[in-house]
Amino acid sequence: MRLLIPVAVFALIGCGSPVPPDLSKTEQEVRAKYPDVKQLSTADLAAWIADSKRAQPVLLDAREPGEWKVSRLAGARNTPPGTKPDAALAGVPKDAPVVVYCSVGYRSSDFAERAKKAGWTNVANLEGSIFQWANEGRPLVDDKGPATKVHPYDEKWGQMLKPELRAPLK
Repeated sequence: MRLLIPVAVFALIGCGSPVPPDLSKTEQEVRAKYPDVKQLSTADLAAWIADSKRAQPVLLDAREPGEWKVSRLAGARNTPPGTKPDAALAGVPKDAPVVVYCSVGYRSSDFAERAKKAGWTNVANLEGSIFQWANEGRPLVDDKGPATKVHPYDEKWGQMLKPELRAPLK
């Protein structure tokens, strides 16, 4: 009988309140939905960017322009959802390294899959995308220089960002 009370109280606390999305669960869902898309960890991208002896990847931000304006990875090109790979990668050799990111990985994995089908052979999704990158304290920029906030996409998905990193929704 004593065990039932804490369980009942715990169950009631969760009733009616939305469950915040879990970034690691989302990463698993992205991998399952896009099994042919290479996933690159944020640690591996950070090491790659820091290695001046290695050919640098083309960074594509697959978010809406309003999200990109709040913050992005340095040097990233904005490639809004629906952009055709031929347009986004015009002039980029088909074997050049390309890393795509969005908020959590769905939009960027979709782009990576389409780019692969269009003939680019070295395209990867940044696993966990900009939310993971920012949560780890990695550098972000905006039009003025270093940035400290990330567009949260919406209230639900933004819960995957540390609270101090969430830009206000407009």
